Amino acid sequence: MTELTRRGLQELSKTATENPEEYAKFWDTFGAVLKEGLYEDHDQRDTLFGLARFRSTTRSGLVSLDQYLEAMRPGQEAIYTISGDNFDLIAKSPQLEGFGARGVEVLLLTDPIDEFWIPSVGTYKDKPFKSATRGGADLDKIALPEDRKEESKPAPPPKLA
Repeated sequence: MTELTRRGLQELSKTATENPEEYAKFWDTFGAVLKEGLYEDHDQRDTLFGLARFRSTTRSGLVSLDQYLEAMRPGQEAIYTISGDNFDLIAKSPQLEGFGARGVEVLLLTDPIDEFWIPSVGTYKDKPFKSATRGGADLDKIALPEDRKEESKPAPPPKLA
């Protein structure tokens, strides 16, 4: 069975790379099952990490964990997530405002298995997973995007005549 699993995952990896649109359809149907593998199958975890895709606060399509890492803001030390049953509700959560102001992408997790695999794996490529809703998110270390730096500067004091 291990050889069959390995070959199946190889084919999925090939599809994910060569035909991302087709793979997105597969992920929408079977993504939760693959995330179960992150929790249960330690031997295939690295391969499954490469196959994992997520919705996020900054992209309209799916994002891989490697794409997430590439887009991390200077000073960002964690992979931020928010979990819930309803995609639309968590995407509009007021707890995401600080992340948006800093240009920090947050992964939107709606599968029940997300509550199990995230604590089980803890990190991906030495970056810890952190909930955007559970405190401990030190956003002050994360640089503001260039277009927001002007907004954050205090106004000069008025000139006295």
